[in-house]
Amino acid sequence: MRRYRISHTTSLSYDSPVRASHNELRMTPLNERGQTTLENRIRIRPLTWSQVYRDHWGTHVTALESLAEHERLDIDAVSTVEKTTVPAASDSVSWEAVWDPAVQDRSYEWLTLTARTRPGAGVVELADSVRGLPDPRAAGLALCDRVRAELTYEPGVTGVHSSGEEAWAERRGVCQDFAHVTIGALRTLGIPARYVSGYLVPKRDLEVAASTTGESHAWVEFWDGDWTAVDPTNGTPVSLDHVTVARGRDYEDVPPFKGVYSGTGVATLDVRVTFTRLA
Repeated sequence: MRRYRISHTTSLSYDSPVRASHNELRMTPLNERGQTTLENRIRIRPLTWSQVYRDHWGTHVTALESLAEHERLDIDAVSTVEKTTVPAASDSVSWEAVWDPAVQDRSYEWLTLTARTRPGAGVVELADSVRGLPDPRAAGLALCDRVRAELTYEPGVTGVHSSGEEAWAERRGVCQDFAHVTIGALRTLGIPARYVSGYLVPKRDLEVAASTTGESHAWVEFWDGDWTAVDPTNGTPVSLDHVTVARGRDYEDVPPFKGVYSGTGVATLDVRVTFTRLA
């Protein structure tokens, strides 16, 4: 078991006053098997009103408005999360079980190739390279290994609006790109796959009471009779150091912060994430 306090601070500064700012936050870790959110507090300045709801994918969303004129929007999200070990999934089902029409129909949203995950040149060949493996889990794990071997982690090459197809052409990107490429290949094979957004504690041997800085992270889950979680960016199991916040078809469904505002000011975004191990 591990327990973390996660402080996620977002500051949006404008070079001239703005008003009527409408935003959505996805900064509340989920409660699910192996993960319990003991506390979550979100402080927003300035704030006119807010509403909390669950979206179509089960993610906690805080919708908010800041109607007073302002030159800065500050958001502080603090969560205490306890992680416990989850038993390993049973053996993978067969290809025939995954391709069963009932399964494919039920998993339609996790099989749809979006603009972010469309395979494009090269990713179809990547998917074809594992078609001969004995079951979907073997294929999914092999895909993650190949994506990690082919893609170089390099911030700044791609942007928040980039697709997996673009990252694959460059052979460079960040965790968002690793996830989109992997999902595109999995869905091409007919394996349901979903994008997972959350946090990864960057220092795996972090001592109790110690703190470290990090950032949001993305990984993948694919269905092979159960949902199998994989981290193609790091090539490591999804473990006690991964904290799940949101799931969706791709990044468009899960951004921690998005919104619009009325005004001519140009916005500058600053994000800081701090992890403190409590137990």
